[in-house]
Amino acid sequence: MTADPSEWSGAEAAATAARLRRHPPLPRCGGRWLAWCALAAGTALMAGCGSGGGGDHNESTPALDPALVTQGKDVFRYDTFGDETQWTDTLKMDQVISAAVDPTTALSVGLKVDSQALPAAVVQGIKDGSVDLKSPDTTIALLKLNAVLGLKGTVETINGKDVLTRVGTTCALCHSTVDDSFAPGIGKRLDGWPNRDLDPGAIIALSPALSAVQKAVYNSWGPGKYDPRFNQDGLNGPQVIPPAYGLLGLHSIITTGDGTDLAYWNRYVGVTQMGGHGTFVDPRIGTRGVSVTNGTDDLITAKLPALQEYQLSLAAPPPPAGSFDPAAAQRGRVVFNGSGTCATCHSGPLLTDGNSRLHPVSETVGEPEAPGVPSWVARSATKMYRTTPLAGIWQHPPYFHNGSAPTLAAVVERYNMRKALGLSPAEMADLTEYLKSL
Repeated sequence: MTADPSEWSGAEAAATAARLRRHPPLPRCGGRWLAWCALAAGTALMAGCGSGGGGDHNESTPALDPALVTQGKDVFRYDTFGDETQWTDTLKMDQVISAAVDPTTALSVGLKVDSQALPAAVVQGIKDGSVDLKSPDTTIALLKLNAVLGLKGTVETINGKDVLTRVGTTCALCHSTVDDSFAPGIGKRLDGWPNRDLDPGAIIALSPALSAVQKAVYNSWGPGKYDPRFNQDGLNGPQVIPPAYGLLGLHSIITTGDGTDLAYWNRYVGVTQMGGHGTFVDPRIGTRGVSVTNGTDDLITAKLPALQEYQLSLAAPPPPAGSFDPAAAQRGRVVFNGSGTCATCHSGPLLTDGNSRLHPVSETVGEPEAPGVPSWVARSATKMYRTTPLAGIWQHPPYFHNGSAPTLAAVVERYNMRKALGLSPAEMADLTEYLKSL
């Protein structure tokens, strides 16, 4: 892949190009297995690695269509694909919200509010306390304003009172957050950022349609985690919610590289997880394959190109000023390319060889899983792992697909030990600073 800004369009793509100029491709080196091939974040952002190079230097960066990006933004933020049939008709979440989910409760389970969708009167009411944040009616009012990220409500006025009659979810529920510029959990949208405060299991477990056993599984996940296979294979192994930014030029989008583009995963999530109307079939997944059809219509396929285009326009965020030591990061870059052998797999402008190869689990350090937790790769289509792209890695702890490393320093330490790299404490500290700079 090349990072030619002339081939990019839009401010987001330009930001990505600028980042690539700050961190040019690292030369590849042979030797020991890569120290970072399993560096991961998100639902499936665990990397795999072997010896040798395998960078993606010869691919061209696709240009983005601004009109399609604009359409995709609306799909990403507001389109449910008709999944109200799952969240309303089956799970009865409209009733749960109306009866018991006030804004304070919603914020406590990680739901976010878009401050830019709030009228001035509501903003002032929140500030002076005249807006009741302990009333479900206020949540319904926020849904009517399209102000709750990832939730789309149909609100009707019945006998003079606003009533939530249907509710569904959108991509933004898990893959957007806010900058907290107004208050904790309330601020400007940050699309593509994983909502690591969100407790989707606890939210689902509120449904009166679920058994006690099902609720126990959902409540076991915790904030920032979700199992996108549980409702297919019945196994419980929640993954860290991944970012949806920095994906331009990648073909192996998720940790296991199951599909050839982002649209594959969008269809999987839209149909099998959100409950959107359409069909998803992949006989390779797990041991039994997956084949799901919802509804008699298809509300997903036609929207996939625009949705993918918008997601590809989302650049990874640069590290905040003062968040790393520049001198140490420069030394860490040498370790990354040298004694750490990281560039063996984290190669090319995106710092991944994921477009050219996948890696067996034996070459990673993210597994074995915790006791009693099933292997994530065994539940995939490829049964292999993709090397994680590192742009914006500073932003989304914990790391590895299962969140087993709380910090980048912990990831460095694990690789140094498991791969017998022999890095000194100073080298590990410098390497950590370099990763924080990406």
